[in-house]
Amino acid sequence: MPDDSDPEANLEQWKSAMQEEHAEAIANPDPDESHQIEGVAQVTYRVTFDYDADEDALDRASAEEVDDLTDPDLLSCACGVRGMTPEEARKHMAAAVEQG
Repeated sequence: MPDDSDPEANLEQWKSAMQEEHAEAIANPDPDESHQIEGVAQVTYRVTFDYDADEDALDRASAEEVDDLTDPDLLSCACGVRGMTPEEARKHMAAAVEQG
């Protein structure tokens, strides 16, 4: 029995459904949940080490921040909505405030 399914079409259908679900969660926050936007940012440091010959070890000598802290591109809400752009996060919070 041959497999007539189209994997590309199935993938596109799944992506479309996920995007619709994501948009719905952004526009209609759960009123029973707590809402606070959060994100993860990385800052780069240059770290230098001294070599301790007696211990055959590297000991951290200094750490210098070499990048400024920037806001992350993707944000999440404490209620569980993930992967929002800053604009989507603002819409989500505005809708949560309107409900409250």
